[in-house]
Amino acid sequence: MAGDSAARRWRFRLGVILVAAGLALMPTLQAAPDEPAWQVYFSPTHGATKAVVNALAAAKATVLVQAYSFTSAPIAKALVEAHNRGVDVRVILDRKETGSRYSSADFLAHARIVTLIDGAHAIAHNKVMVIDGQAVITGSFNFTTAAEQRNAENLLVIHDRALAARYTANWQAHAAHSIRYAGR
Repeated sequence: MAGDSAARRWRFRLGVILVAAGLALMPTLQAAPDEPAWQVYFSPTHGATKAVVNALAAAKATVLVQAYSFTSAPIAKALVEAHNRGVDVRVILDRKETGSRYSSADFLAHARIVTLIDGAHAIAHNKVMVIDGQAVITGSFNFTTAAEQRNAENLLVIHDRALAARYTANWQAHAAHSIRYAGR
């Protein structure tokens, strides 16, 4: 009987060792730091604004924004907070934002955030943020209260340095033909 007990313990220990070894050899489920990763959000009220605000709160060096319509107070506030932490925040807006009653253009410009107006196109319809050269926020989601509360919209947060570089180049091309907005 003592031999059976010792054999069972030995088999149990061997089983634990084999399971542990198997787990150690399995590929990790976590993406490597340079591999793309993404999150998706939908509206109304499924967290798109909160996802943008959280991403901005984590920004360390740069935030580039292109927006067609921009009236979201929480997102504008998060941009100003990032700017106040020393993050280089730059914004390009569609020309309609200069005359819009609820636009965040004045709020951003008065906070001394570089705010540009892209009037070279019929509509500057981009809805993009590039954060720290590694994350891209894009989708149909306008940075507005209506987009979060009433519209059917989508928002993607994509962590991919190569994609971020492409969006950064596009942002720079639009900045080159945009004019500085000083506010009202």
